[in-house]
Parts: sequence; structure tokens; C-alpha cells
Amino acid sequence: MQANKKIVLIGTTGSSFYGFRADLIKQLVSEGHTVYALTSEYTEQCLEKIKVLGAIPVTYQLSRGGLNPFADIQSFLQLKKILKNLQPDIVFSYFAKPVIYGSMAAKAAKVPTVIGMLEGLGYTFTNQPEGQSAKTKLIRNIQVLLYRMAFPCLHKMIFLNPDDQYDLMQKHNLKVAEVHILGGIGLNLEGYPYSEAEMSPVKFLFIGRLLKEKGVFELITAMRLVKVKYPQAHFTILGAIDHQNMGALKQVELDALLEEQLFEYPGYVTNVNQWITDSSVFVLPSYREGVPRSTQEAMAIGRPVITTDVPGCRETVIDGLNGFLVPKWDAEALAEKMCYFIENPEQVNLMGLESYKIAQEKFDADKVNSKLIEIMGLKN
Repeated sequence: MQANKKIVLIGTTGSSFYGFRADLIKQLVSEGHTVYALTSEYTEQCLEKIKVLGAIPVTYQLSRGGLNPFADIQSFLQLKKILKNLQPDIVFSYFAKPVIYGSMAAKAAKVPTVIGMLEGLGYTFTNQPEGQSAKTKLIRNIQVLLYRMAFPCLHKMIFLNPDDQYDLMQKHNLKVAEVHILGGIGLNLEGYPYSEAEMSPVKFLFIGRLLKEKGVFELITAMRLVKVKYPQAHFTILGAIDHQNMGALKQVELDALLEEQLFEYPGYVTNVNQWITDSSVFVLPSYREGVPRSTQEAMAIGRPVITTDVPGCRETVIDGLNGFLVPKWDAEALAEKMCYFIENPEQVNLMGLESYKIAQEKFDADKVNSKLIEIMGLKN
């Protein structure tokens, strides 16, 4: 019988624990382990939701996006003190900064097992049509230097896709004793029941922040191209403007597009599964992902996917089977595949069924969490 363990999960936003880690936390708690959730961005409501899962919330300070070395040193020292007090058996950090400073703090606190997980490499590792700016390259070099300091503190490292492992570890000669490819953080599939799509008309759906890196500008160009050929084509965009991001769609641009009536825009919604059910085809022309959750959700419900042949996105589509992979930054290719579904509506549910089968096999949270628990060394 596996002895009960103290497990510390180190993240940033409180919502990430109950939004993406809920099933894992509940499973660990049900097996008798004590779980602490360390969060740096939270509300009292967030902390209550974490408690409902059975975890013990602990708050700490961390600037998720800043590059202030003094603030980051303070975060490291605070994490080290918390971990020394808790004396956990396992520390599991996710997101870039927690992996860096959480892992170093865990080693300093002599934690027996230290695990990191990167669900994507972020914008500094994302190619741009015009090339990366000097500032972006500098920030990436700083990140790599910090990873070079942190990775020797890790016993195990988890990536969602093999491209991320290659682009970070192989290219920069970083080493960890054990490396695992998870293939997606998974979904509670009960929340995404399969349904056949309606095709009168074929409805295209995009879900994501309205960012350049999500391919939103290529999507808008592709929509216009499709509308020239099929004026009644129906598009929906779900997601908020990220006003803090330099690559975000501007509010004035969004207002002009809505005036043009190019697409339906409900904004940010919480009932994503209902919108997917009401759609026919899911579209994500992103520049790079870990393994996109929105695509997993669409596949679970049984929708074909048009996405880009880039890291993370290519993990979700077998080209021609459950959708199409198109070249990045190519609005014409994207429009062509959307037109294909308008012209061949019978393919929507045929390919959608294949998406459903792939989701059942690859993206079931029970299977993913079972793999994570095995990586943690907690299998009975």
C-alpha cells in the first residue's frame, strides 16, 4: 500500500487549480495524500474553490511576467521558507516561473522529489511572420539561462509535446534525469458529451484570446476570403481582448469588425461546451501551443478541426482524418479548408467522429492523471 504523501503544487493563478487541476487534486486527496496549492494570483473566492477540491491553499508573491531580479529572488526565498515549513515529499511546479523558482526552492529545502511541467514555451519561443524582435530574443536568452539554473534541481520534467522538449532541451543542451511527454493535460469528458453537428449552415468557431499569436489576424483575413465566395458563411469568435498583450487585437479594430458583421462575437463565455455543440467546425490558426485545451474540447464533442502545422496544434489533428493542418500564417490555405467543409458538409460529422475517437484515447483526464500520478511515483 502506497504511504500517504505531502504534495505541493506550485502554480500562479488560483483559477488554474480548479480550472485545470481539479480532477488531479481530487484523485490525489481521495487516495489519502495531503495536497497544498501554492498560488500567487488569487481572490478569496479562488481560495475557497481550492478548499472545496480538498487542497490546502497557500499564497505567495510572484510577478508572473516581470523581469525584476530582486522581486524574483524574494519569491525564491519565500518559496524556500514555505517548503521548509511544509516539508513535502513531492513538489510539482507548472508554468515557467514556478518551474524555475519553485524547483530551485524545492532543492534548497531538500524536497525528495522535484517535478516540473511546462504546458508550452510561450511567446519567446514562438516564431513570428516578421521575425522575432531583439527584445524578444534577449528575454528568451534570459529564460534559457534561468532554465539552465533550475533544471539541475529537477528529478523529472514533463512537456505536453515533443517539439517543446526539442526546442528547449535539445537545442540548448539542458538536461534532466527523466523527461516525459504527457500529450495534453486532459479533460473531464463527461462535461463534453458527443453530438452530431448541424450543417444548415456550416458554422465555424474560434475560441481563444484575441491575440496575434493565436492567429486571429489570419483568421479575419480568411473569413473575408470565404465571405467573397460564400456570403452567408457563419463565423463565431469566443474570447476576450488581452489589453496587456502587445499583440492583441485593439478594441477599435474589434468594433470595426463587428460593424462589418464579419462574425458573431459573444465575448468571453463560461459555457464553452454549449457553443461548441452549436458549431460545426473548430478553427485555431495559432502560431504555437502546448496542446490547446480548446481544440481538445471541440474534439471531445465531435467536431473536425482546422489548425496550423505547428508545435502543440499538430498533436491534435491527423491531416485529412479528423480535420486539416494548414501552414502557419497562411490565410489563403485556412480559407480553402473552410470552403471545403461548406462544399462537403457530409465530411463534418465523418471527421468529427474521428476527432471524438482521438479525444477519448488521448485527452481523457482520468488517463492523463493516471499517467501523472505514475510519474509522481504514487502508483500502488
